[in-house]
Amino acid sequence: MSEIRPSVLVTGGAKRLGAAMSRAFGEAGWHVVIHYNSSGAEAEKLASSLESAETVGCDLSDGNAAVAMIESLAGKLPNWAALINNASIFAPDDVTDLDPDTNRKAMQVNALSPARMAQAYLANAQSQAGRRVIQITDQKLANPNPDFFSYTMSKHALDATIEMLSMGAAREDDRIYGLAPGAILASHDQTSEEAEISHRMNLLERRTDAEEIAKAAVFLAGGALHTGQTLYVDSGQHLLRQPRDVIYLAREGNAA
Repeated sequence: MSEIRPSVLVTGGAKRLGAAMSRAFGEAGWHVVIHYNSSGAEAEKLASSLESAETVGCDLSDGNAAVAMIESLAGKLPNWAALINNASIFAPDDVTDLDPDTNRKAMQVNALSPARMAQAYLANAQSQAGRRVIQITDQKLANPNPDFFSYTMSKHALDATIEMLSMGAAREDDRIYGLAPGAILASHDQTSEEAEISHRMNLLERRTDAEEIAKAAVFLAGGALHTGQTLYVDSGQHLLRQPRDVIYLAREGNAA
């Protein structure tokens, strides 16, 4: 069989960490499928800057539409080697006041749709070598705090899929991985000044760069690690015990 450029789908691939991963895969010689919901213009601009890329729009709050997108791509991509479930909703609620609407949206977009998409990918995608599913989780899995309660619940649910998919849905040459970033980019209502402080709240007291996450994703897509593993890229943040999200720790420290 002649060599065909491997393809990767990056959900939420037009902005922030998703864009960094899309660029990294493009630079590594992959055909990049950039998923977007409301960022179509950004997705098209990014795709035009890569050697081999296309875009696909889908609202992941519609689980059936998300599965249909995977099935459609599986019929088109001859060497679909990796699926990166990166798209996510990050909205505030906390341990004393779970917001049901926030929870439903977070669980759907951050966990249920990615789980169904991974299942559809493993059932339908064709690849010249083993296939890779990379679930983007969060260092909060190992370093919990009471903030962003529904978001954190959803990431724990996504994390639970990694080992189970490895055991029950994947072929012997497939790999299911987790990739857990720390605080990388300004998020929620942070100012750039607050982000500069909060993103150094880790063991190395340094800012982890988005490109480090992107390089880790490309590495995992190579399948060098045993299936079921999660790679933390956070300058050691997950090894700390932080009582609140670093957004608020930085803000409270500034106000003191």
